[in-house]
Amino acid sequence: MDKIAVSQDNIKKRLDVFLVDYFENEYPRAKLSGAIDEGYFLVNGKKQKTSYKLKLNDEITFDKNELKNFINPDIAIKPWDFKLDILYEDDDVIVLNKPKELLCHPTKFEREKTLSNALLYHTKGNLSSLGGLDRLGIVHRLDKNTAGLMLAAKNDIAHENLSKQIRQKSAIRKYLAIALVEFSEKQGIIDKPLIHSLKDDVKMMVSSEGLDAITHYKVLEEFKGASLVELELKTGRTHQIRAHLSYIGHPIFGDSLYGAKSFMRNEFYNLKTTEQLLQSYYLSFSHPKTNEIMEFQLEEKDFSKDFIKVLNFLRSRK
Repeated sequence: MDKIAVSQDNIKKRLDVFLVDYFENEYPRAKLSGAIDEGYFLVNGKKQKTSYKLKLNDEITFDKNELKNFINPDIAIKPWDFKLDILYEDDDVIVLNKPKELLCHPTKFEREKTLSNALLYHTKGNLSSLGGLDRLGIVHRLDKNTAGLMLAAKNDIAHENLSKQIRQKSAIRKYLAIALVEFSEKQGIIDKPLIHSLKDDVKMMVSSEGLDAITHYKVLEEFKGASLVELELKTGRTHQIRAHLSYIGHPIFGDSLYGAKSFMRNEFYNLKTTEQLLQSYYLSFSHPKTNEIMEFQLEEKDFSKDFIKVLNFLRSRK
């Protein structure tokens, strides 16, 4: 039986919000809420509601294997013959450049054409299952329409090591975004907690009830009506960069979910993109077996076609 002792930093947090934070978004909040309702988590030996406010030294107990089976039932996914853009591979890890419009793992709407299915085909089944049988190999996610560098694990030991590096912030992930409206502050830190919107469960919003979320940003190039921005994640919340940039008045070009359409100026109307122009372009981590520092950075030619098209357009008008 696994045990979690509630520290001073987490008192008064909702039980479901705390668990999402604890598992570093490995499990969706809806799934964890269901597990709480079904009694898979006990607080001081008793079943509690998802809204239960934690107290100092509360002890949360759960069975890791039972929880995994509840959240990710044994539903085998099919391998998918899809050409992956792999930058590095060995017996433990894969570093790849994920294209836009590719889901990371199966959902109730799409179960056959995802990155996890493609990894299953490529490795002939040699993938970690730590995230569940419908997230084979997936250590961390990118949104469907966010392109770029990703890590995958070929065994559970490597997966656990890489996940720990992400949790402890020793793994470095940097992104590029084309954000609307010129920035008055050319660099800064957005430190605003995020929670799922009550009106739209797909969308995230800033709220004091949410989980800690910290994004560092730096403007690299300025254009008329937009900026090329480098972003570094210090936490890994769902839609973190998209929600944070929207909150400070700089939604990402093309991001309809976070209000980009209302910011678009006349000169951008003919530039069509598949949603947000957000690119994972830099990744650094310690190899889970050798401890060697592994560092990868995409060149512009390897960015998504949408990103290159709009960036070239903006540069042509400078």
